[in-house]
Amino acid sequence: MDCKHLSFEERVVIQTRLKDGCSIRAIARELSCSPSTISYEVKRGTVSLYHDKQQRCKADHGQNVYQINRRHCGRKSDFLKKADFISYVIKHFFEDGWSLDVCANRSLAIGEFSHHQTVCTRTLYNYVEEGLITIKNYDLPEKLKRNTKLHHVCKNKKKLGRSIEERPKEIDQRNEFGHWECDLVLGHKTKDDQVLLTLSERMSREFLIIRIPNKTSASVMQAFKMLQKQYSEHWNDIFKTITTDNGSEFADLANLEEVSKTLVYYAHPYTSCDKGTVERHNGLIRRFIPKGDCINNYSLQQIIDIETWCNSLPRKILAYHTPDEIFERELDKIYQTA
Repeated sequence: MDCKHLSFEERVVIQTRLKDGCSIRAIARELSCSPSTISYEVKRGTVSLYHDKQQRCKADHGQNVYQINRRHCGRKSDFLKKADFISYVIKHFFEDGWSLDVCANRSLAIGEFSHHQTVCTRTLYNYVEEGLITIKNYDLPEKLKRNTKLHHVCKNKKKLGRSIEERPKEIDQRNEFGHWECDLVLGHKTKDDQVLLTLSERMSREFLIIRIPNKTSASVMQAFKMLQKQYSEHWNDIFKTITTDNGSEFADLANLEEVSKTLVYYAHPYTSCDKGTVERHNGLIRRFIPKGDCINNYSLQQIIDIETWCNSLPRKILAYHTPDEIFERELDKIYQTA
């Protein structure tokens, strides 16, 4: 028998059959429902008549009770009860640039709120849709993104070095520290504009932004020499592999293998998902430096602030810890064993 709500016409049938002396089970067979459904309906629709001397089942009374119950059923909103948490979400969303998911779960990860004091990510998005909070859909950049680019295939692209197909499959699991992805972020397409060299560590999601004079391979290699000098004897433990694309600016990157134990892998042509971590972080940069803006217009301190924001942003995939927290933990392990 199908579970369903009784209509007013079916309630009239119940009223009529009871008046004719039919049993509960007989009425249930006629309406193709459970006898308990008929029993509940009889209790719901029973009224007292003649100064409470008689009890009768009335279809209109049962229908009125049903409609009242329907208006009060369903899950109740906790919006007003969670005012402190909503204030916390709005503060971090606008001041720190956190996503709604981070706002919903970072507070739990650090113990600032308990489960009964918060609402889930889906509920926060519902609040946005319903207009209950000051956050609007246009404040959610990822929600409004649309992928309109076609996928290009270039079979004759020049190979600059070792293909990503040769990279050990264990690296895909992101369980080992020291595997990086590399890319460039361009500003205005002029010869005198600077460029951002970006690197992201696959396990911790630590993000490095290095401003270089131009997109030549010489500038890229100079930036990596500075990194090598910074991490000195720990370079081989921190930079085990680097995965990048086939742009001419990375043509000399494989030379790192001659002066260190770092292995360099080149992604498939026009396949940004091969280095999705750094591509995702480049998208975060675009929140601050829109496409077409000159990199020269931004100070070094502003670039550092963007890097700091990215590395202090709690991530769902890191159990709502920050990349800086995971990166520093791994560095401590390396320094302690040195």
